[in-house]
Amino acid sequence: MKKILGTLLVICISVFSLQDCYADDGKGKFEIGKNTFLLNGKPFIVKAAEIHYTRIPAEYWEHRIRMCKALGMNTICIYVFWNIHEQTPGNFDFTGQNDVAQFCRLAQKHGMYIIVRPGPYVCAEWEMGGLPWWLLKKKDIKVRTNDPYFLERTNIYLNEIGKQLKDLQITKGGNIIMVQVENEYGSYNTDKEYVSNIRDMVKGSGFTEVPLFQCDWSSNFKNNGLDDLLWTINFGTGANIKEQFKNLKEARPDIPLMCSEYWSGWFDHWGRAHETRPAAAMIAGMKDMLDEKISFSLYMAHGGTTFGHWGGANSPAYSAMCSSMIMMHRLASPDGLPKNIMLCATCCQTIWMREKS
Repeated sequence: MKKILGTLLVICISVFSLQDCYADDGKGKFEIGKNTFLLNGKPFIVKAAEIHYTRIPAEYWEHRIRMCKALGMNTICIYVFWNIHEQTPGNFDFTGQNDVAQFCRLAQKHGMYIIVRPGPYVCAEWEMGGLPWWLLKKKDIKVRTNDPYFLERTNIYLNEIGKQLKDLQITKGGNIIMVQVENEYGSYNTDKEYVSNIRDMVKGSGFTEVPLFQCDWSSNFKNNGLDDLLWTINFGTGANIKEQFKNLKEARPDIPLMCSEYWSGWFDHWGRAHETRPAAAMIAGMKDMLDEKISFSLYMAHGGTTFGHWGGANSPAYSAMCSSMIMMHRLASPDGLPKNIMLCATCCQTIWMREKS
């Protein structure tokens, strides 16, 4: 099995190392063009794999990045969990497994771009969606609103993230190409003033040279859509791709389309049946999007492990998540991995070869 996986990695990485204009030590530019993203002035389809650095031992970061590249992806998408970096007020930790900047540099080493999603709320089946526990010590706080204390602490946090990552934007020689503002806020509330405040904080933290975007569902993306942000849609395998983007194309006919979370599976709860979804359905959806030059991010490409007590919960009532962050097709299972890596890589490679011919 190890020999098979090693061979697959060599073949797939060799194939995809030539397919895109990957980041290097020079400065670049990533921007929004008419119906397409532009990388250094050329049309670019974002093929992202979401993985979370805190759910992977730092010793394995490089291996997981290489596996994502072997899938045919050109980008790594990451959440940043506020509560693991600021476990007590004012004390920030960006060392070891929390060294998000080092993770981004390792991705650049292997020619992969980065999409950063700093929240402040990120969901991700993580404790309190990434919000620190100590916020609740202020009894009257209202999180994810214009509550003065919440905004004050959010601004401090985002500035610290900026200190770590702003110099890794592609225009500065790094590999960060996009940054997200909040997270699926339309499923929580309608408050454009709040989303505008978070946008201003993200900009104020130094992310001013790459596109900012917000993600929501096709049913609610207009609720908090800001004119100066890119709008993206989240949905899962089996969805009708054209229907998912229909309303967005009508509202913004000239923007590049992107599925910012293509749910290739679902998370598991303790005590419930294990969630599985066929890889073939995910591959079919990928092909449909690539055929239409729609960008996407596989959520998740590799789930990793929620260590310690960082696991989140869902409804109804308190429904705890399993430690293994599955939420994927069978890429992580030993028996299914070689076949499904090749399915995914072959799909991307077929589209790429067709475009080059």
